[in-house]
Amino acid sequence: MSLVAVADDQASKSQRAYEWVRERISRHEYVPGYRLVLGPIADELGMSVVPVREAIRLLEAEGLVTFERNVGARVAVVDEGEYVYTMQTLGVVEGTATALSSALLTDDDIAHAADVNERMRRMLDDFDAHAFTELNRQFHFALFESCSNPHILELVHRGWSRLSGLRDSTFSFVPDRAHHSVTEHAAILDLIRSGADPLDIELAARNHRWRTMESFIDARHPAPHR
Repeated sequence: MSLVAVADDQASKSQRAYEWVRERISRHEYVPGYRLVLGPIADELGMSVVPVREAIRLLEAEGLVTFERNVGARVAVVDEGEYVYTMQTLGVVEGTATALSSALLTDDDIAHAADVNERMRRMLDDFDAHAFTELNRQFHFALFESCSNPHILELVHRGWSRLSGLRDSTFSFVPDRAHHSVTEHAAILDLIRSGADPLDIELAARNHRWRTMESFIDARHPAPHR
């Protein structure tokens, strides 16, 4: 096998290991603080530890994994300050991406987003945080993926990656937020359908993200009763 073929095979294995570990973090099989031991993961995937180590480095770059001296790799523990900074940033860049996408969305794109939001609405009475989170992801990706600016789109994807380990717990921790979220989704869709000013769409998408952040903070730090 040539050196190029060896390198391609190694990259393919690293990508497979990356997706395998990341999926388990997203599903909360690997919870915050969980120790990621390279050997058992490599054995599970039928590969050496080299591509697994590279996969862990990619996850560290996304903020999903941390390294500790004499301990090794662990799933990152949620830091409230980091969550706030990421949500603030995501609100800005996702709002911009949604506004830039709005004029490029087809009727089918909008219908798909509306269908997803309706499925979210039907789920409110029999709430499943993980399933709701996945539908929430589908809704937002349907609205911002058509963004014509690749740099902004990359920042949006990076923000979603950094928050992927927290999203289920956000809706579980603040269940009422799910109801408000569905209503706000419908309002954003109405703006897009009506051909509203892109700035109004941007602000609606930004404020939607920031309200989720504020609900989470309020639930973590409830005001004292008087």
